[in-house]
Amino acid sequence: MTDRRASLTSGSDTWHTTGDGDELPALTLADGPHGVRRPRSSGELGIGDSIPATCYPPAVALGSTWNPDLVRRVGRALGAEARALGVDVLLGPGMNIKRSPLGGRNFEYFAEDPHLTGVLAAAMVDGIQSAGVGACVKHFAVNNQETDRMRVSAVVDERALREVYLAGFEHVVRTARPWALMSAYNRVNGVPASENRWLLTDLLRGEWGFDGVVVSDWGAVRDRVAAVAAGCDVEMPPTGTDHLIAGAVRDGTLDPAVLDQVRDRLALLHSRVSGSTEADGDAPARQAATEAAVLLKNDDAILPLRQIRRLAVIGEFARTPRYQGGGSSRVVPTSLSNLLDALTARLGDAVVFGPSEAAGADAVVVVLGLPESEESEGFDRTTIALPEDQLQLLARVAEVNPNIVVVLANGGVVSVAEWRDQAKAILEGWLPGQAGGAALADLLLGVHSPSGRLAETIPLRLEDHPSHLHFPGRDGQVVHGESIYVGYRHFDTLDVPVAYPFGHGLTYTTFEYSGLSITATGDGTWEISCDVTNTGERAGQEVVQLYVGLDEAAPTRPRSVLRGFRKITIEAGETRPVSLPLTSRDLAIWDVRHQRWNVDPGTYLIRVGASSRDIRLTGELRSDGDGFVPPLTESSTVAEWRTHPVGGPLLGQVLQQARAGRTAEIAPELLRMVDGMPLITLCTFGVGLTPDVIATLVDQTR
Repeated sequence: MTDRRASLTSGSDTWHTTGDGDELPALTLADGPHGVRRPRSSGELGIGDSIPATCYPPAVALGSTWNPDLVRRVGRALGAEARALGVDVLLGPGMNIKRSPLGGRNFEYFAEDPHLTGVLAAAMVDGIQSAGVGACVKHFAVNNQETDRMRVSAVVDERALREVYLAGFEHVVRTARPWALMSAYNRVNGVPASENRWLLTDLLRGEWGFDGVVVSDWGAVRDRVAAVAAGCDVEMPPTGTDHLIAGAVRDGTLDPAVLDQVRDRLALLHSRVSGSTEADGDAPARQAATEAAVLLKNDDAILPLRQIRRLAVIGEFARTPRYQGGGSSRVVPTSLSNLLDALTARLGDAVVFGPSEAAGADAVVVVLGLPESEESEGFDRTTIALPEDQLQLLARVAEVNPNIVVVLANGGVVSVAEWRDQAKAILEGWLPGQAGGAALADLLLGVHSPSGRLAETIPLRLEDHPSHLHFPGRDGQVVHGESIYVGYRHFDTLDVPVAYPFGHGLTYTTFEYSGLSITATGDGTWEISCDVTNTGERAGQEVVQLYVGLDEAAPTRPRSVLRGFRKITIEAGETRPVSLPLTSRDLAIWDVRHQRWNVDPGTYLIRVGASSRDIRLTGELRSDGDGFVPPLTESSTVAEWRTHPVGGPLLGQVLQQARAGRTAEIAPELLRMVDGMPLITLCTFGVGLTPDVIATLVDQTR
């Protein structure tokens, strides 16, 4: 019995769990952040040789849609296709934070912000699981680089862990209830993620209430017994070491109840999968690619292209598109469109390919981007610059034609500062999936108006990025020295100039904001509302963004953080009301000392706008805080004692008695010095405090 139960803690092959008879059959797993990658053989990784499936835009593109409803539809379609291919659990979405623009796997992640990441990932999970397929969110946790990814220790302070790197996972677990979760390769503060009991049991299951199955990333487990004991249910793929688990049970080093828990979790996953019905998928790949593209610049309203007699298209990516990232997520698409063919289908002979009649064209579309050799799973980038030969090509074209539209094809942010003046328009297309060519043509020709918004800041220089001095680390560890100041939280707090800010994106129309209202709705919640008017001549989509920060003299937190957003379609001349909820948790920061979310009293600044730096409306919200009074100890500072509602008067009485008969006043600078000292240290200064007196004071405050 022990050997059979131990076998459940690893897969039966590369893509299947181990079954336990008819009551618990093996489950089929497949990669699938942006498409179902079902290998033709269950014993192979099958990268590049999987069964054809719809290739949707990766998370880098879906993140820029800022559209949870659309992401949910993509998830539902993914789930339906997985069901049709016999897949029980889809390994996705990926939802790690884009800590650095150099991250080689950034194309698989949504954003540099945990709120946006959490909302979109939750929508993806909802969609996948609505089709009766389990979603396996990954990679838990702090998996933000590929360099030394299987050994590196991510050294992160607790506030950054809670407020940035774990917050998105917490939102997904609490709201979308994923059926599975994948532990990461890396160590978290020295402990391997797959063997981290605090991460997988105390936090994930105990605090957040996760009741699903934890599987390891492929090849992540080093100590089988430690992993199972920590809460990693299934090692993938199998290493043939189940006897170590059975032996640990027999010699008493592993509680046999742990194996019962593993079986119960696998049984629950099986019941969820088999008890669900198949859903119809509408394959919204083209819409997702359309809404993902971000119009960074549009001088002289060159876009959309109009009255084109001759259009030059330049760049190999126009006919040989980059549409997905490299590595384990690579999907074999069912079809593939490219921008050159899509434009030719619309404009016919007006389209010419290559840099040679650029000179006489009404406009030139130059497609630039990153080759797959520069960004993939398995390694990080070393620069955010575009390849030099592409920049030279753009410069030559700019010499003969000023009407240049650059379309970008890349999975990670690229620098634009050194060349953007050579183009009148820049359309960031990301990696748009198999329908990307047609979607980009729709945008260039004005069939649709761009509606994507940046989910990560584009810096002027790599050196300006908060992670620059710390990424990717050395000597087996990477220190997250920027702490909570990740991405725009750093740039905006310090007013660092950027090329394009978080949340930025233009359309073919314009919007005005008015009528900000902040209404308390009870129990520490508020409703933030305003009106948005389309002041242009065509319909468009606007992403209304809500940022919140504490009004304080010196920063103890980012100046403002994203706490809500809504994507809406507005007809020309139409005004639409927008309401966004705000909760006390949205005002909170993590209190490391007391291990709790803490809402400080004070004035909170409410900012509503079209990006983190394009703020259209501002207001204030006054909070009395959450009323938490920290308990006092002998190690609490004198200042903490003095300002405590109970401890302050008690300490004052003791000190007053000790000073009876003394006439000399204490100098102000001495008071300031003493304020920072733990109370217990005053026992040696003859001010009437002894360890016994302090112990009595502590008891009285309780």
